[in-house]
Amino acid sequence: MATLKVPTQTPSAAEDAEQLHKAFQGWGTNEALIISVLAHRNAAQRKLIREIYNETYGEDLLKALDKELSSDFERSVLLWTLTPAERDAYLANEATKRLTSSNWVLMEIACTRSSRDLFAAKQAYHARYKKSLEEDVAYHTSGDFRKLLVPLVSTFRYDGGDVNMMLARTEAKIIRDKISDKDYAHEELIRILTTRSKAQINATLNHYNDAFGNAINKDLKADPNDEYLKLLRAAIKCLTYPEKHFAKVLRLAINGLGTDEWGLTRVVTTRAEVDMQRIKEEYHRRNTVTLEKAIAGDTSGDYERMLLALIGHGDA
Repeated sequence: MATLKVPTQTPSAAEDAEQLHKAFQGWGTNEALIISVLAHRNAAQRKLIREIYNETYGEDLLKALDKELSSDFERSVLLWTLTPAERDAYLANEATKRLTSSNWVLMEIACTRSSRDLFAAKQAYHARYKKSLEEDVAYHTSGDFRKLLVPLVSTFRYDGGDVNMMLARTEAKIIRDKISDKDYAHEELIRILTTRSKAQINATLNHYNDAFGNAINKDLKADPNDEYLKLLRAAIKCLTYPEKHFAKVLRLAINGLGTDEWGLTRVVTTRAEVDMQRIKEEYHRRNTVTLEKAIAGDTSGDYERMLLALIGHGDA
């Protein structure tokens, strides 16, 4: 369900590296050439282009891009050029910094990646920052947020589809009891959400809905302004219905007061090779306008062209 369009006959990585080098030469930068190459290559191809660029020109492609580009277009190209694991490590590290801190980004990475992808991001984090993601999350969060986020980023869930229906019934009852007691950060509730497979959590929450007559996220709206409850609801959405979460992030990024370019860039660059097609469908269903039209109406120039290319827009 990716939207990335890679040509059937792609040039070699050496040819792509040469084209990118050409784009940096002379007066001004050829942004259209950069988009035509990078926005139409998959993660493995981009990694190889970076390696060959470095060998051929003695410079990291990311540094070259950083020198030549600026603002939102630069951020979108740099994030996209990273491997998925490097990108997640970078975004997670940014989310633990004081000026760019975001419990939401940490939760999103922990809950929407496969177990292997989350593990790869944590390895990339070790390599780049010489410490663990877990220790940074623990250090930069506190209270109920820490109780939820540390086990979320530490987990290695079973990724298969097998479910235990008896367990689903038992744990739905445990969750219901904790919510009834307004004990939203109880260790048992957190244990279930942070260790069970996504298939098992889906089965548990379906049983919750059937047995108690309400979707869990409705029961977690006791205090709509409680930031922890907002994060908990979003985590459940990310675990069970990620495209709904991402469609909402995009809607808020585009329709809010001024565009939230960081949110828009993050979703497009992290999901274009994963499930952007489903996100686009969900967005259209909920907003009566296509994501392409929304992005075109709210962004401009090379940034707009880069995003449209990544979401599979025909002309980009």
